[in-house]
Amino acid sequence: MKITGEQMLFYRGIRPLLFSLDPEKAHQLGIRTGSIVQSIPGVLRFIRCDPNVDPILRVALAGIDFANPIGLAAGLDKSGEIVPAMQAIGFGHLEIGSISARPSKGNQTPRLWRLIDDAAVLVHYGLPNDGSVVVAKRLQDLRNRDAIKTPIGVNLVNTNEPSSAPSSPDAVIDDYRESAKRFADVTSYLMLNLSCPNTIDGRGFFEQSSRLDDLLRSVTEVTGDVPVFLKLSPDWEQTLIADLLDIALQYRSVAGVMFNLSAHRREGLVSAPSTYQDRPGAIAGRPTKDWMDRRTAWLFRQLRGTRLRIISAGGIQNATDAYRRIRLGASLVQVYTALIYHGPGLVAKINRDLAERLRRDGVNQLSDVIGIDAMER
Repeated sequence: MKITGEQMLFYRGIRPLLFSLDPEKAHQLGIRTGSIVQSIPGVLRFIRCDPNVDPILRVALAGIDFANPIGLAAGLDKSGEIVPAMQAIGFGHLEIGSISARPSKGNQTPRLWRLIDDAAVLVHYGLPNDGSVVVAKRLQDLRNRDAIKTPIGVNLVNTNEPSSAPSSPDAVIDDYRESAKRFADVTSYLMLNLSCPNTIDGRGFFEQSSRLDDLLRSVTEVTGDVPVFLKLSPDWEQTLIADLLDIALQYRSVAGVMFNLSAHRREGLVSAPSTYQDRPGAIAGRPTKDWMDRRTAWLFRQLRGTRLRIISAGGIQNATDAYRRIRLGASLVQVYTALIYHGPGLVAKINRDLAERLRRDGVNQLSDVIGIDAMER
């Protein structure tokens, strides 16, 4: 590993400068910096953190071998611009997006706010991305150069752009299908985002559960055996989620599910109400941890005895958080907001500390502890 504690200290040193910038401008600066760094021959070798941190962390899921369970959540690399750079810091998988069939500018700015006292952000991006044509070509170019070394997931959503947004249920399904077809040959898995909290249509379209059947029938026709995951709203009623899971189990390529951000939940914040109460969006970061722990355990119990597995995100700040989420049922864990507060060295630290914790507990393989605490919830 070449990502060290000293580098984490370096990030702490520059964080005040980054936090003096508008949050979205800081995000854009990070994307530009990553793009520049990865374009310089040989530079990534100096920062590369081997994702094969320890064989105890290996996870096999949906026919994919993951060197470790820590992944990048969708939302950071919205258009797949910094895949090599993100690989270099030690992620076991990367999920890019959300990506739609056609380009989208997303919601009006401002649309991202820091809640520093909570180690959180309030996000209302509204799915800006370069569109499936551009992003699929970007991934294909990387594959042609043998530059993809880590499993890549592509998070798909229907286009959120007034000039080209789908105008009917059939058009929404076709929007997903068009994107899925373009990515079928360049991705390790597809994540169908059924519940974006920051678009009106994205919140409720699949609350009519029969539409998921229509979507999966259409998408699987063009993707074959590519593993598919479903991103559900944690706000949905349990009966609706149960219906959606029953439909998912009818499709062999559907490998698992995860929960999205909540469109409504803002409990437990310590930040001043003036920083969030009159602003739209969903909370991401530390305040979501305990609730997502409970939701993951509940979901694991619903899936017990089925082939479906769980990817989980929400509030993961360290190895203790990741270990708990895995013991509550997650096969893979994703981070994003914690990178804003702790820097890219966090990924290597989580993997190193997680491996040490597993060995200290006498665990032979990470998969042995998935879900062992879920029944207690």
